[in-house]
Amino acid sequence: MISKYRDEFNSQFSEDKYQALKEDIASDFDYTPTFRIGETPFFISKELKSQLIEGCNQVIALIQRNDFKTLTNKSLELNHNVLNEDDHTNFIAIDFGICEEEGKVIPKLIEVQGFPSLFNYQNNLFEKFKKQYPFLNGFTPFVHNISNQEYLKILEEVICNYHPKENVILLEIEPEKQNTKIDFYYCKRDLGVPIVCVTEIVKKENQLFYPNEKGKLILIKRIYNRVIFDELDLRKDLKLNFHFTDDLDVEWAGHPNWFFRISKFILPYLKGPYFIETTLLSELNEIPEDLENYVLKPLFSFSGSGVIFHVKKEDIEAIKEKELYILQKKVNYLPIIQAPDGKVKVEVRMLCTWKNDDSAPTILCNLARLSRGEMIGVKFNQDKDWVGGTIGLFEK
Repeated sequence: MISKYRDEFNSQFSEDKYQALKEDIASDFDYTPTFRIGETPFFISKELKSQLIEGCNQVIALIQRNDFKTLTNKSLELNHNVLNEDDHTNFIAIDFGICEEEGKVIPKLIEVQGFPSLFNYQNNLFEKFKKQYPFLNGFTPFVHNISNQEYLKILEEVICNYHPKENVILLEIEPEKQNTKIDFYYCKRDLGVPIVCVTEIVKKENQLFYPNEKGKLILIKRIYNRVIFDELDLRKDLKLNFHFTDDLDVEWAGHPNWFFRISKFILPYLKGPYFIETTLLSELNEIPEDLENYVLKPLFSFSGSGVIFHVKKEDIEAIKEKELYILQKKVNYLPIIQAPDGKVKVEVRMLCTWKNDDSAPTILCNLARLSRGEMIGVKFNQDKDWVGGTIGLFEK
């Protein structure tokens, strides 16, 4: 994106440095992440940073509307409705594809989620990159030029809400088997938050407990929730001692309802230069003739599951629950990163936190995903290099 920094990075790049980067990450917990780590960060220009922030603020403006809950209540009717919902989400992830329109670079909103992402891994990834490429000390992954210590303090406050660490847990389904496990490890190391599987939870009346490393049951006051209901619903083999829909005496860092409220469900409500034409399938008056220019997506899937990229008329006609799908115009991702042997597409996820008592969320940091395939996801980038998860960097 900024040619002088791209040239400098590429001139310093070597396969040995890339292997050293991955080994450095693996050495922290004697564990190698199962997702592909991209070879390079993405250098974000001041102009693109300004556009990304403007696009985020427009999404946030919709979420802050007084009638937002009324607007999105239908999303809970279509899914799970967990009790004791708070006033606002604690996390927002806003995905922009870096695209081209009328010959100009522009970010286009692909997806938005009221759910946490790799907050704990991304800052550590940046530290690893700096070891291999010291000139990156002149950059920051944070939207505001804060230190790593300040970043961790913000994360701790939003996740723990000032509760003792032992009374806050990171909750997931078999966390040791998740692709995002490296993020959980950094959360435990950097913030001191225990990692707990849903099957370990013990319910007594309306309170929840977990066994600590010594087997003692510890009261849970706040849950940093990483459980996706799509996965939970499929896991009929799991034996749970509680239900998410129980009336529980517990706080949520990321109340589960926000996963549904802030999702593809709100895309049809967003209009403007950073947003893509999106229609709820149940409100589609007629099927477009140029379906090659559209993509069909389930509203509440995660990690790209269920997306139909080459849409046919019969795909749309075969869907019975049309209120659970959107039809979205395709966008023209711009191959913008110069790799040694060609150019690479990129998607930037802007990560926002929202402390309980704050009036508005904070656009905090980002992650980036590199692709040479038709789409960003892993299945479109198998056996390719200079693809995968990385981080966007801003000039200080």
